[in-house]
Amino acid sequence: MASDLQKRMFAELARKEIFEAAKQSAYEYADSALTRRVYPSDKNIRDLGRFVEDLPEEGCDGVEIVRQLHRYGSPATVASTGGRYFGLVNGGAIPTALGARWLADFWDQNSALYKTSPITATLEEVCERWLRQIFGLPPQVVAGFVSGTSTAILCGLAAGRYRVFQNQGWDINAKGFAGAPRIRVVTGRQVHGTVIKAVALLGMGVENIEWVDTDDQGRILPDRMPELDDGTILIVQAGNVNSGSFDRFEPLGTRAKAANAWVHIDGAFGLWAAGSPRLSHLTKGIEAADSWSVDGHKTLNTPYDSGIVLCRDKAALVSALQASGSYIVYGENRDGMLYTPEMSRRARAIELWASLKYLGRRGLDELVYGLHERAAQMSDELRADGFGTLNEAVFNQVLVACESDALTEKTIDYIQESGECWAGGAKWQGRSVIRISVCSWATTEQDVSRSVQAFVDARAKARRVK
Repeated sequence: MASDLQKRMFAELARKEIFEAAKQSAYEYADSALTRRVYPSDKNIRDLGRFVEDLPEEGCDGVEIVRQLHRYGSPATVASTGGRYFGLVNGGAIPTALGARWLADFWDQNSALYKTSPITATLEEVCERWLRQIFGLPPQVVAGFVSGTSTAILCGLAAGRYRVFQNQGWDINAKGFAGAPRIRVVTGRQVHGTVIKAVALLGMGVENIEWVDTDDQGRILPDRMPELDDGTILIVQAGNVNSGSFDRFEPLGTRAKAANAWVHIDGAFGLWAAGSPRLSHLTKGIEAADSWSVDGHKTLNTPYDSGIVLCRDKAALVSALQASGSYIVYGENRDGMLYTPEMSRRARAIELWASLKYLGRRGLDELVYGLHERAAQMSDELRADGFGTLNEAVFNQVLVACESDALTEKTIDYIQESGECWAGGAKWQGRSVIRISVCSWATTEQDVSRSVQAFVDARAKARRVK
């Protein structure tokens, strides 16, 4: 006999009222996302206090819960799916991918094994093949679908650590670090913070990193590289998080391969430049690396979250990440947990597949190159209005500054308070800068010009209150 709670939930499934309320709320949010304030108002933030309470003794009505989320939660979101958010490299959300995500949420698949979700395993395999084609990678490259680039970097470096120790005759899985030979980590001074975190988590020691000098765009200077060997992991970038610059992969890769060093490319948003014939020169030489990390929810605009690790050395990736247990039944088909640290995980490949299927090669080129065009427009218009530009807008990143650090920082505050657009601050070459990431498919020429005016107004206000 069904319990009262079961009867209630069976009835909710049958009536669909909760889902209709969610659908209506989602449609209302989508209709406003392109025109609303980019950052919540003070009132929107205060209204979040309505969620702060002790756990109720009795449960609440499901429809009312959804409506409360929409009434007070939707206005307190950051409109990063609109056209005037230029903060973190979030990306927007392709409508087809959102639709696929909704359906996949109802499926609620565990993506560990083929036996737990044949559809997920099949789409992971298809996406793996498509990603090799987009990035021009060798046929032996495998893909793991994880939460984001932070985890993808961790996986790629774990595979590299395993293989480099094997090169030294050491089984890191069995023996650990006690008495282990030394391995080297070499990277540029402008490396992303997630790389440093991964090095620390993997026990390789941040203080042991051999730092290589970079140029004024953040690219590794090849002539400053130390000699490499087969005990080395070299980490390079496809898309500096501030300037958007790309390391010179061919000369760096040639040296690394000659020394049998492991090469990892951090390409969270920049690796997608390979998908545009008009920008693919930026990624020339990436195919020589051993592992790559990239995000679907950045440049590709899949919904959150959609990280991907790619690895040429399947055995190293599997050895670094594989779990075992009598109840885990690996088969002849793709078992996705072999390539990820998680066992239970969301079926991320479904919306990734939907995005790539929807775009095709031509649409991918249009999306990726379009982001570059809007970044170039932003750079040109801000320069024309007297802002100093500090980087070459080679991809989707723009760095600008005012006459002084104090004025730049106050201008950032007023930009964010305005609600017209949102951009963040950073430090670049010792200066305070406004960091602009153009990463949403929804950003139009009009959005850029409107945002530039918001920058101009914020700077004027900052000058008045100095």
